[in-house]
Amino acid sequence: MTPRTTRLLRHARRHKVRLQQNAPHQFAAGHALAHYPSNSVYTMIPKNACSTMRFTLAIENGCIAGAEDINWIHHNNTTFVASLRELATADYTFVVLRCPFRRLVSCFLDKFVQKTMEFWVYYNAMDRSFDPDALSFRAFVDSLQEYRVRTINIHWRPQSDFLVYEDYDSYFRVEAFDEAVAELRERIGMQVRDARELTRHGTAGQDAPEGSFADTPTGALKRLADDGLAPRPEQFYDEALIGAVRRFYAPDIALYTDRFGASGLLFS
Repeated sequence: MTPRTTRLLRHARRHKVRLQQNAPHQFAAGHALAHYPSNSVYTMIPKNACSTMRFTLAIENGCIAGAEDINWIHHNNTTFVASLRELATADYTFVVLRCPFRRLVSCFLDKFVQKTMEFWVYYNAMDRSFDPDALSFRAFVDSLQEYRVRTINIHWRPQSDFLVYEDYDSYFRVEAFDEAVAELRERIGMQVRDARELTRHGTAGQDAPEGSFADTPTGALKRLADDGLAPRPEQFYDEALIGAVRRFYAPDIALYTDRFGASGLLFS
């Protein structure tokens, strides 16, 4: 029998408490999803092609048939959470990362400009201290200097917090997602189903207006979105904002750079 690879859990030995009381492990484990046909574990990180991957898992794990069932995934985020045994005995593990600069803009355009539930979580956490239509990307990023604010919602929580293993068999990135599609098909027979046209969370196909949008309020950005316009990620940054994200998300930038090099970052 071929010896099984040992899967070292990232947080287990770092905290001298029962594993059930180990908060960092429990958070990461709660986002580790099982792919049953291949005995694999995928770490889900919101804003990192997660709708596509959750849609794919739901089909391959036999719970839905196809596009007509897309809304099922939004009610079943925890359905495929891996057990401790599944974490320890997985035959293959993988995670999808994203450039932190791009991920924050994607979150802001999707959750804040569109005023989804996540925006109101943030609004309440900030004691409703601003006009909901006046928040800018700069104000949002400035608030992230507080660890409390960085971690109140999974869509902008640091990516490194989601890692349940010390190491994964494969690290993929949103910026080269075709490589993930090909390798997952080859290694575990997974057929990735693109959910972007079904969820409509992205800005693909929208034209970019000219100018800088770091200080543009959400109300104005919503009017642009209604007209089919979406600024590109780089249009939300200046040197001050680049520096702020580098500080607040330093572990994520280090993780991304270690695996893919700095050239894949929006600002290397």
